[in-house]
Order: sequence, then structure tokens, then C-alpha cells
Amino acid sequence: MKLEDAKILIGDDSILARKQLKDVLTTFGGKHFFEAANGQEAIEKFKAEKPDIVFLDIVMPQKDGISAVSEICRIDPDAYIIIVSSVGTQTQLRNAIEAGARDFIQKPLNTDQIKSILSVKFEGR
Repeated sequence: MKLEDAKILIGDDSILARKQLKDVLTTFGGKHFFEAANGQEAIEKFKAEKPDIVFLDIVMPQKDGISAVSEICRIDPDAYIIIVSSVGTQTQLRNAIEAGARDFIQKPLNTDQIKSILSVKFEGR
């Protein structure tokens, strides 16, 4: 699958953060986006849209990103979830990976890191 064909879910309570990530993903070919403003909405969008890749913030209202990762992975153990957060402590990183996240991106966004993650998912590198 190519990124151009992939369904991408971005979950972050910041409209600006969602837009910034969407803009970066668009430069790499992303076209099909779904957005969620909190963890619970991300879970509901995941169920409805079955995205190929999910980007989630940790700190969100209603349900945090780590809880959302756990629930999404119960729905689909093969879900490809990337945590994107500015509060990247070792404990939170470990908790996110244990919950089922595949990787972690520290804010502010690093386009090279995003490109590397996308190449693993969509090019098998």
C-alpha cells in the first residue's frame, strides 16, 4: 500500500497540532484524513473508518492517548499507532509501547522522523 491510498487518523485536542501533522503528511503523499479531538473520538473514528495508520497525542480530554491505544489495539491488534506528544517521558513512552503503539514522535514535529516512520509502514524499510 502507498501513503496516497492510506486512511490516516490524527487524534489531538489541538486543532493547530492536527493541521501541522496533516500538512507534513500531505507533503509525503497523504490524502485521506480523519481527525479526532480526544481519545474517545479517536476510538470511535477508528471503529468507523478502519484507518491504516493512527497518530495520537498522549494528553487529551475524555480519554488520554495511552488509554485510546489500548482500546484500539483490543479492537485490532495489528493497528499501526504512532504517539505524537510533547510530554515524552520515559515512563509514558514505555506505557505507550506496552499499550501497542509502534513508535513515538516528539513535538515539535521532525519531518525526517515522520518520513522514516512512514517508510517503515508503507515501503517496508
